[in-house]
Amino acid sequence: MSDPVTTPGPAHQKIDTSVPHSARIWNYWLGGKDNYPVDEQAGDAYTAVFPGIVTIARSSRAFLRRNITHLVAEAGIRQFLDVGTGLPTADNTHEVAQRIAPETRIVYVDSDPMVLAHARALLTSTPEGATAYIDSDVLDPDRIVAAAAGTLDFDRPIALVLSNILGHIPDYDVARSVVTRLMDALPSGSYLSVNDGSRGVDPDFEQAQDAYNESGAAPYVLRTVKEITAFFDGLDLVEPGVVSVPLWRPDVLSPAPEPIGEHGGLARKP
Repeated sequence: MSDPVTTPGPAHQKIDTSVPHSARIWNYWLGGKDNYPVDEQAGDAYTAVFPGIVTIARSSRAFLRRNITHLVAEAGIRQFLDVGTGLPTADNTHEVAQRIAPETRIVYVDSDPMVLAHARALLTSTPEGATAYIDSDVLDPDRIVAAAAGTLDFDRPIALVLSNILGHIPDYDVARSVVTRLMDALPSGSYLSVNDGSRGVDPDFEQAQDAYNESGAAPYVLRTVKEITAFFDGLDLVEPGVVSVPLWRPDVLSPAPEPIGEHGGLARKP
């Protein structure tokens, strides 16, 4: 029987529709409808400078889908902890996983009130599995783990998903610490999936993101491939390692996908 979507923790402020919000802008680029005119305007302003951001957003989502498919179909994972899930769109973690294994259990974590409202309505589980929601900040790993234990069995392998969330933690050492503390709570045989915007591939992307960060919006830090790879320290990377996301086990091999400014990987905890 499925668990209800849960929302432990303090209530947040009401949704502010007067200023653009990164989760809603991302939803707009993905073709979703959970955004406001202010988000569309901000998204259009960004694409006017760097049209490739739409490709990055959609390639990121496709990377996550391929990761989850591998984890469920090939690695036998039946539990997911998806931190910083963002607004629901197509192919959410539970949808991809439960299409393959209906008994899969998923816990989503986010701290945004709009995400919470949509999670209550849309993140529903199969009868055999479970889908729960934790209202918590990524900077509070201990609370995340404690709340997730109500749905997930921490004696069995769990896949931790951090998709485009670590860039929202400006301090790199803090971001590394968050990953370490979350992975330390998971048993051997668990997995870490990370993907984030990267430097060193597309100067136009870097310029557009730097300008966005200077606009007063909540910053998102692009990191080097070396920095993203270091999130997996101590873990066993799954082939092909940390690569630009279109190159991670692409569905179509010919023609070869072009690298973009978004890198990610998947690794197993020994």
